[in-house]
Amino acid sequence: MTWPEEFAQRYRDLGLWRARTLGSILRDSAEKWPEHTALVDGDRRWTYRELDTWTDRVAGGLRGQGIGRGDRVLVHLPNIAEIVALSFALFRVGAVPVYALPQHRDTEIAHLRQAASPVAYFGSADLPEADRVVGDGPDPADVALMLLSGGTTGLPKLIPRTHNDYEYNLRASAELCGFDENTRYLAALPVAHNFALGCPGVLGTFWAGGTVVLCTSADPETAFPLIHREKVNATALVPPLVLVWLDQAEHLGLRLLQVGGSRLKEEAARRIRPELGCELQQVYGMAEGLLNYTHLDDPDDVVFTTQGRPLSPLDEIRVVDGELQTRGPYTIRTYFGGDFDSFTEDGFYRTGDLVRLESGNLVVEGRKKDVINRGGDKIPVEEVENLLLGHPKVHDVAIIGVPDEFLGERSCACVIARGEPPTRRDLVTYLTGLGVAAFKLPDQVRVLESFPRTAVGKVDRKALAL
Repeated sequence: MTWPEEFAQRYRDLGLWRARTLGSILRDSAEKWPEHTALVDGDRRWTYRELDTWTDRVAGGLRGQGIGRGDRVLVHLPNIAEIVALSFALFRVGAVPVYALPQHRDTEIAHLRQAASPVAYFGSADLPEADRVVGDGPDPADVALMLLSGGTTGLPKLIPRTHNDYEYNLRASAELCGFDENTRYLAALPVAHNFALGCPGVLGTFWAGGTVVLCTSADPETAFPLIHREKVNATALVPPLVLVWLDQAEHLGLRLLQVGGSRLKEEAARRIRPELGCELQQVYGMAEGLLNYTHLDDPDDVVFTTQGRPLSPLDEIRVVDGELQTRGPYTIRTYFGGDFDSFTEDGFYRTGDLVRLESGNLVVEGRKKDVINRGGDKIPVEEVENLLLGHPKVHDVAIIGVPDEFLGERSCACVIARGEPPTRRDLVTYLTGLGVAAFKLPDQVRVLESFPRTAVGKVDRKALAL
């Protein structure tokens, strides 16, 4: 897991790695803002002092169960306050939370048990507690937590993040996004997901002294009243949820809406400010490390059409045959258990994402596997999907390849309709009018009520193709 010493020393010398543990984040904020509201979960509220004290009691309970430094613990909790107290308690005793997503069921949990060999599993709100204060147990270079890879196929890999690199990840993100003690962040996505956990997310909000408001569902019926009641001014969504919010649009009083997890198409991006009344920040990143943000002072064209630029001046990126490769101070050098195919010999992570650079900003054009080979003509699905979103009868669209005896693959546009469903003729006529090449026109159209999605909200193209 370790970075080569020459890289690690450089990150330390430049002050990126500050030898701080994740458990210290809450402790520091409790000293600075003891009576400030730290956490809201329904009718339950904690000040920083109260949350810090609760965390110590849980840490004492963990120690009493023999859980300590280096032990892996499977955490399978929804967005409730217990996931916060348990996480900080595990950080403090030096144990390593392995975050399962709330949507995961027996198959995924069995896989994680086998892959991580955890000493304990927390799948309910019952936490061990003891009336004693526990000091920080880990070394900052230790693995602090394990996230799950977010690919669209296959069972997830385990991503080991250290205290050093993840503290930098969330701190630099919070600074770039302008989080401070006045930030009121709605955790609408699962806290177990990297985006909502540390980009800047829940941990970045705590680092900045703000207030985290937990939300068990990101649907408008649940989230909108919470935003109004708690005066939320920042949150993060994935693109499918953005479309749902836009369909029930109202000005919510938000300052900032972050969108990431998959590419936000330009048509939807341009609707956010006029319809939701807040600023958009595109976030393109991965639990393996690299984060890219559009900046709050970027011109509209950059915000609407790109996925931002690297968070750190020490992030290294290169594009090889269209694929983004990266290494840096918070990007892992291997998966837990090893995976040599995903990394180059010189330590760059092969992201599998197809990108291009525009004046220093990245534009994500899809996954390597999301290009349809139609008789030798390559169809970039993201491009065609973005164009089809402009059709008045299209609410959302995903283009997949279907086997064809003569061409190898044909394209199929899977459409969620807005009102009357469009026909293939409707879509072909529309794209032809935009000057789209004939080989990019959909060969088939399927109208669906909804898309199958992965646990992190991405369209499950493999399931769509079945």
